[in-house]
Amino acid sequence: MTLRPTRRIILQGAAASGLAATLAAPALAADGAVIKLRLLETSDLHTFVEDYDYYRDQKDETVGLTKIATLVRAARKSARNSMLFDNGDTIQGNPLADFVAQPGNFPADGIHPTIRAMNGMGYDAATIGNHEFNYGLALLTRALAGANFPICSANYLDEAGAPILPATLILERRFTAEDGTIHPLKIGVIGFLPPQIIDWDREHLAGRVRSTDIVEAAHQHVPALRAQVDLLVALSHSGISTLPRQGGEENASFYLAAVPGIDVIFTGHSHKVFPGPDYASEYGVDAERGTLNGIPAVMPGFWGSELGVIDLTLAQSGGRWTVADFTVSTQPIAMRQDRQVTSLAANDPAVDAAVAPEHAKTLAWIREPIGTLTQPVTSYTALVSGADSSLALVNAAQLWYAAPLLPTALHGLPVLSAAAPFKEGYQSPDNYIELTAGSIAIKDVADLYMYPNTIAAVRVSGTELAEWLERSAGIFNRIDPGNPAPQPLLNPHVPSYSFDVIAGLTYQIDITQPARRGRYGDARRIVNLAYRGVPVAPSQAFIVITNNYRADSAFAQNPAAVVLRAPDQVRDVITRYILAQRRITVATPEIWSFAPIGAPVTVSFESAPQAARYLSALPGLTSLGDGGDGYTTYTLQLA
Repeated sequence: MTLRPTRRIILQGAAASGLAATLAAPALAADGAVIKLRLLETSDLHTFVEDYDYYRDQKDETVGLTKIATLVRAARKSARNSMLFDNGDTIQGNPLADFVAQPGNFPADGIHPTIRAMNGMGYDAATIGNHEFNYGLALLTRALAGANFPICSANYLDEAGAPILPATLILERRFTAEDGTIHPLKIGVIGFLPPQIIDWDREHLAGRVRSTDIVEAAHQHVPALRAQVDLLVALSHSGISTLPRQGGEENASFYLAAVPGIDVIFTGHSHKVFPGPDYASEYGVDAERGTLNGIPAVMPGFWGSELGVIDLTLAQSGGRWTVADFTVSTQPIAMRQDRQVTSLAANDPAVDAAVAPEHAKTLAWIREPIGTLTQPVTSYTALVSGADSSLALVNAAQLWYAAPLLPTALHGLPVLSAAAPFKEGYQSPDNYIELTAGSIAIKDVADLYMYPNTIAAVRVSGTELAEWLERSAGIFNRIDPGNPAPQPLLNPHVPSYSFDVIAGLTYQIDITQPARRGRYGDARRIVNLAYRGVPVAPSQAFIVITNNYRADSAFAQNPAAVVLRAPDQVRDVITRYILAQRRITVATPEIWSFAPIGAPVTVSFESAPQAARYLSALPGLTSLGDGGDGYTTYTLQLA
């Protein structure tokens, strides 16, 4: 039983439309030359250059630009004409990126290790993503300066409204036609990033840069670019959504495909694979052929798990080149069969060498011990129990650090802390936190908290607090109390990082009620919300310690609610907390639970096989055994 999208399903869907299929384009009748052009894409590399899991401190065959480079070399070898693009989220995402971003650690040659590896691969062009800004503008500028390929972004602007990077590019290339003749073509490139960067990294960007709607930026720049080029490629660091357009969408690639003049869309940001089953039921999306509104598009996973491939057949007619045919596919670097991973690509020695110095320094850094855990800390229960140890440790560290920093005028208000699970099995059955009792190192802190967010605090009312938790409760499917069959507990389309657990409160979640649909006050799942055993009043004031990402996105319309912006990253705070305590015993009181349903109801979910020894304490838990893709399926009886 598969209840949630897993990497194996994604990889199988990609392999079914594999690279070999792109070589069998139908014969074309044209009154001019015909060019076969292969376009290759990487996206969301997040500094996973090596095939290494820094959190588990071991090799990982399912990630790594080093393996993608081998696929790129093979893809180029089997095509007369090819181009390579990157779609952003390149310089942030793992401990290597964090190490390089620390003061004094930027490479002496002035080139970011990921960029150094990419330089050797011969990229034609790239755009930037939202995570490029996590370390601030100075580091971003320094990293981009080392690239020997052009980088563009049409909706990343300065305060005056001018593009900071080139909005568009015109790449002049000479391609060989099927009859052997050589033809000069102009390839237009335009890049986009999620406009939400201003909220997500407000501390770095406020008063310095602006961002605009992706589709509006396309309408502004595409017509002029189209008039000058033979082919127009959009690098859209944005996912795919077919919901009615409102403007300012984070995931706008589907709407972008309706802008006249765009021939190809490279998409990303969502860490999924397209074409593939994740988008099979979306209107206007061909999840088998790989089109958005009829335009060829591809999304190549994350962390170097896939290479995106679009093979175009360009026909010359009347002095113009047009896309006469195309095939879209992704090529994975590995396949997972249950718990067994099989590598499909070897490492590229040049890429390994490019990042070797920083890789070695990162390994030494992450292995430094900082304290001792008296009991295991895991994330196996994060989505099924309100007494999760991984979230409890993060919340304890945040409260320890931030409470003394609050303005004097706020002293006396209840202080709470919010944390969400990042590693709870969504991407693979290995993607959980499992720290054993004993020594804890910096790599373990990076495992607990994957992102370079900083500490923030917000003032909220009891009503706003309830609404915050309603948004979090959207991760659960609505359960039918009259259905005796096992029902999937978790909504696979809601990311785990949206599930904030707020320490200092107690509350129940009624999953028989509908989830929040985006309108304030339209959900009633949170019941029996209390602080120290007393029901929370609507007008009661609270301080919630959180991270800058949550504070600046959730409270963008009310910046005055943000009462603290601390300079320290959450990971540094956790490290300092452990160093101060030296010996850590994590208290795990039950914060939330599922509200009584009134009749026995069974819900099902997937977790890792080794989770059983931690989940066994949950009343009514049963293991159903192998759930496929390396997971075990569990059921939980709620009464």
